[in-house]
Amino acid sequence: MRTVSDRNKPLNSSDKVAVCSRSFSLNSTLRTELLSRYEKVSFNDARMQLRGDALVEFLRGHDKAIIALENIDESVLSRLPELKVVSKYGVGLDMIDMAAMRARGVRLGWTGGVNRRSVSELVIAFAIAMLRHVPAAHREVISGTWRQHVGRHLSGQTVGVIGCGHIGKDLVPLLCVFGCTILVNDIRDFPDFYAAHDVESCDLEDLLARSDIVTLHVPLDDSTRGMLDAHRLAMLKPTAVLINTARGELVDEAALKQLLQDKRLAAAAFDVFADDAGLAPAP
Repeated sequence: MRTVSDRNKPLNSSDKVAVCSRSFSLNSTLRTELLSRYEKVSFNDARMQLRGDALVEFLRGHDKAIIALENIDESVLSRLPELKVVSKYGVGLDMIDMAAMRARGVRLGWTGGVNRRSVSELVIAFAIAMLRHVPAAHREVISGTWRQHVGRHLSGQTVGVIGCGHIGKDLVPLLCVFGCTILVNDIRDFPDFYAAHDVESCDLEDLLARSDIVTLHVPLDDSTRGMLDAHRLAMLKPTAVLINTARGELVDEAALKQLLQDKRLAAAAFDVFADDAGLAPAP
């Protein structure tokens, strides 16, 4: 199996394309560009969560698919013999069964880091919101209570970045603007990048113990699943904030909940969960 690029291969404008991704479907720029290349495109305008039979039904009759977090496995591919290309929009390939793709000759299209700035800015927003108690203050105002919350600045905090790939490298310069001390843990070494941004590379346990804010930016695989288990979560400072915009399965959510309930961790901000099947999109 190989990654394909529409810039290097002739387009077949008669191909039928299905866009499963809700965010892609809502993006007017992406819609316009795709429609300039293909005549027959089905967008997920109903903002459906596409799984199992619903996913197969949406993709049926299409030659190409653009997915986000949809699960493309053997059970799906076996029912879509006409599907020739699956293009991943976003981060991570853990939702795609690569062996099944290869066995059926379905090609993969993916460019890493296309949404890195969106994720980086969300991390900054989460960090400031948690440090300044924005969600708590919002809930109180809605319920009729008004009181002043004493928070902390993001400026000058020690931030631990777990994973220094496309998103990690985009996030670090933003944190530098706030004068943060930045710790990084990654299985690869990027000495030139670290030196250019005054970043300290350290082991995971050291990062967890020293950081005021910890943010996750690693892919989900057998080596990272459950990497922040109860033992490692307990290494965090009671005043620390944990941010996860990567994959929910990276963190032991039950252990995290207990830490928060026991006030042994200040806050956590997630936009991913180990099981998000019951979380419906806003209308």
